[in-house]
Amino acid sequence: MTEQREAGRSFDQRELRDIMGVFPSGIVVVTADADDPVGMTCQSFLSLSLDPPYIAFAPSITSVSYPRIREHGSFCCNVLAAGQHDLSSNFARRADDKWAGVDWTPSPGGNPVLSGVLGWIDCRLEAEYTIGDHHLVVGRVLDFHSERQAREALLYHRGGYALSAGSPSANSGDS
Repeated sequence: MTEQREAGRSFDQRELRDIMGVFPSGIVVVTADADDPVGMTCQSFLSLSLDPPYIAFAPSITSVSYPRIREHGSFCCNVLAAGQHDLSSNFARRADDKWAGVDWTPSPGGNPVLSGVLGWIDCRLEAEYTIGDHHLVVGRVLDFHSERQAREALLYHRGGYALSAGSPSANSGDS
């Protein structure tokens, strides 16, 4: 007999991760504080509202980078392009040298904008909620920029990097 949980059936976390993994998501690197840069990779990112403009992202409660971002009070979400796997992997690490060899310029709000990204969104931290093993962070959009080049976004799908549907390789049926 399956043990019932408070809000539904019991389940294995690996099974839940597998089903959630079939939903592809874009990848951003959230950065803050151009004077003492901090950054972290995040795939749990979304547009929350256009009027007024808000975004949200969900760092783990065990993140060592997010408390520094919270303390700074503002942040920049850098939307990674296909081919920026190294940046994603670099900022996903728990290391002090994440910024070694990384090209960036400060945003108008004073947060690092990584070179070569598809776009960036500068935000003020508006609200934070702790839900389960993550924080839900809401940011008020203050400024943004989008590269209008015909490049694809870096996606995360089924536990790894993936091509978007607009990619010639993704449409060829070779997968």
